[in-house]
Amino acid sequence: MKTQTDHPAQAPHLERQLSNRHIQLIAIGGAIGTGLFMGSGKTISAAGPSVIFVYAIIGFMLFFVMRAMGELLLSNLNYKSFSDFAADLLGPWAGFFTGWTYWFCWVITGIADVIAIAGYSKELWPGLPLWIPGLVTIAILLLLNLTTVRAFGETEFWFALIKIIAIAALIVVGLFMIFSGFSSDAGPASFSNLWSHGGFFPNEFMGFVAGFQIAVFAFVGIELVGTTAAEAKDPEKNLPRAINSIPIRVLLFYVGALIILMSVTPWTQFSAGHSPFIAMFSLAGLGAAATVVNLVVLSSAMSSANSGIYSTSRMVYGLAQEGDAPRMFGALSGRKVPRNALFLTCVLLLSGVVLMYAGQDIGKAFDMVTTVSAVCFVFVWSIILASYIAFRKRRPQLHDASKFKMPGGIPMVWVVFGFFAFVIWTLTTQPDTLLALLATPVWFILLGIAWYILRRRPAHLARYATFQAELAGDMEQDAAKDLEGLKQ
Repeated sequence: MKTQTDHPAQAPHLERQLSNRHIQLIAIGGAIGTGLFMGSGKTISAAGPSVIFVYAIIGFMLFFVMRAMGELLLSNLNYKSFSDFAADLLGPWAGFFTGWTYWFCWVITGIADVIAIAGYSKELWPGLPLWIPGLVTIAILLLLNLTTVRAFGETEFWFALIKIIAIAALIVVGLFMIFSGFSSDAGPASFSNLWSHGGFFPNEFMGFVAGFQIAVFAFVGIELVGTTAAEAKDPEKNLPRAINSIPIRVLLFYVGALIILMSVTPWTQFSAGHSPFIAMFSLAGLGAAATVVNLVVLSSAMSSANSGIYSTSRMVYGLAQEGDAPRMFGALSGRKVPRNALFLTCVLLLSGVVLMYAGQDIGKAFDMVTTVSAVCFVFVWSIILASYIAFRKRRPQLHDASKFKMPGGIPMVWVVFGFFAFVIWTLTTQPDTLLALLATPVWFILLGIAWYILRRRPAHLARYATFQAELAGDMEQDAAKDLEGLKQ
């Protein structure tokens, strides 16, 4: 069956240059976001030790989103990303809304990363103007992404490796402090710190709820591996391997690290705006190590910004190929990278520098953009799940033939939808997140107006007619099967 993603064979296309090690580390880098390093202090201070359950629950739910995405991408290797299967299974409108919202998500996240980079640079070099580190970072990442997709893969590989080493070092040093009887002004390092300061739920249910609204942002980018589908070598082998390792990553990098942090120092000592990673190494008397961790956190933000530049450029490229973005963004350079789409993203990331000067402080600016980003990512994850439901209904034969089926099937999709509704509710419980939540619909209103205008063009009318014809064909096949079943 011809899909929305089919293109003439002679047209320029993305090249499969990302190897298994690139895909694995890109997936790990996506799972370990800036929010873990920069936002975990606020999360711990809000939820206390119950933050362990917060991260575990979010990771558990998002694993099923990733499995649904994996089954859909592998059902048709013509899909370049999840916006392609959304358009194919839900209709052209879904591809348009998903593609542009994901692009918007990563632009907003990239702006948050620029803010984080400026914040940590200020701690390392106090006299440095805020705009310099942001501008330098954007320029470096643009140059790296303009070379080849392999250069992006190599950069992200090393960025992710740095994050893994930093968290592993934190766990090892923390365990040594716990078992060696280390003590500070806050008391001895012990696992008992997890429950001896008000229990696991010291701020009761609403404190637990507050943890979700902050922690969700730490997971944005977990679906990044889905945007590499068109440039991954041997996707049928590498994508499942990357997706299946998500639970282990969440347990180690989130749950494991947070248990160690709150065992070495009681949760009451953590505060928003300060990285608990840096605080623990400083507490251990490793001043130089604390500086190194500051650099690691800086590289983590750069890694996230790098992922954002990559994913937004590929998404806009895909939208342009389908006529949902200006044609100029569908052009590839001689090195097979979407150069114009890269320039678009980097120009928009510069607004992060402006936002820092417009806001009262870096922490508030970071909170504002991360809330908007989290809401938009929840929308994208929901579209992935809705596409899976449509896939199961319209292409049952492909599901039956799949070697990478989503565990739990459709019932689990509805459980995750219920969880997303809970997450949106948590954003209404605090004034700052509620304000950002109320502002987010403006984006969807603008998209709706753009789609209303765009869908009247002949090319889009033809795409919609094709989708309707395919949908009618699927319904006829289902009716024929039901009739055959009745006859038997």
